[in-house]
Parts: sequence; C-alpha cells; structure tokens
Amino acid sequence: MKNNDFKDIIFNRKSIKVFDENVKIPREEMLEMIDEAVKAPSSVNLQPWRFVVVESQEGKDLLRPLIRFNTRQNDTSSAMIVIFGDMKCYEKAEDIYSRAVEQQLMPESVKNQLMELFMPRYENAPQQVMNDIVKIDSSLAAMQLMLVARAHGYDTNPIGGFEDDLIAEALGMDKEQYVPVLIVAIGKAAYEAHPSMRLKAEEITRFH
Repeated sequence: MKNNDFKDIIFNRKSIKVFDENVKIPREEMLEMIDEAVKAPSSVNLQPWRFVVVESQEGKDLLRPLIRFNTRQNDTSSAMIVIFGDMKCYEKAEDIYSRAVEQQLMPESVKNQLMELFMPRYENAPQQVMNDIVKIDSSLAAMQLMLVARAHGYDTNPIGGFEDDLIAEALGMDKEQYVPVLIVAIGKAAYEAHPSMRLKAEEITRFH
C-alpha cells in the first residue's frame, strides 16, 4: 500500500547508506516508480533523463570500482539507479510533441511553433549550455524519484561521488551523448536514520 502522507514523504525522507540485502524491488514496480518520477518538469518538455538500473550482481561488480566511497550502498541496495542526461534529447522532440498532439494535449500548430522556435536553438547550443540544461532537468527527476520511492515504502541515497568520466562507457553508454548526473541507491533501510541539520530560511533567503 502506497504512502500518501505528503508531510511524511517530504520531512521523513533520509539518505540511507546501508540497506536490507534481502529486499529486491520487482522490475514492474521499478518501472512504475520511474514512470511517476518522470512527471517532473523539463525544459520545453524534452525529458532528457535516461535511467540505467543496476540490479544484478554482475552490474554491481562493474559499478563498485567507479563509485569511490559509496560501496556500502552499492553492495546492499536493491538497485543503483544511474541517471544520465541526454545531450541530444532534442532528437526526440518530434516524437514527444507528435504524441502530445495525438493525445490531444496540444494542437498541431503549437507543436510546429515549438519545433521551429526551440529546436534550432537546442541543435546549435554550446556543449556547456546543453550540459547545464540536461543536468538541471535530470536532477528534478532524481529528486522526484526519491520522493516517489518513499511513497512506495523504499529508502534512497543520492550519490554524486563517482568516476563521471568512466561510468557511461562502463555501462555501455555513449559518453559524448550521455552525461552522468546522479546515482540513486534504492532499497529498504537496514537501520533507523537520524535527522540532519538544515539552515533556517531566514539565513539563506533575501527579498527584493
């Protein structure tokens, strides 16, 4: 049964370093969670996030030397979800917008405007600009995935410490097209996580 308590999901999510090794998430539920996570927003709805779910022992053995100080999460989690940003996400624009038209979510005229206005900009964008776009968008999906996971009764740990220049090729991805953004370890916590300190809003906020 899913947890629909919004406050519990938001305020009681914790980063877990060690998971119950006996808990394995079924692929059907993993896909369901990813489907829910990708309701996150993205620039002109290009959805640049791509997921590699590392769940097999062989996959985890491949990942272990690339994740620095995060081997506990790798070894005990149900899966390590490696999130990439697709630098050529604009190549799916025609498909995305056409499906939106078919589902009556936008008129054909809007689709044509989007293609004419934005696609040349994306196709000709400097590499750093595209890198920033896909990383921001994919990070939104990653955060949503962690909240969705808690709603499904699982725990997570976002991991940024890994060999970002090696991980794409190790997982069979084109490193020029797919930039690694984050790894989300997912499973059932093996311990009760302690609260962590946060700065107060007035310390980090300015009003103009």
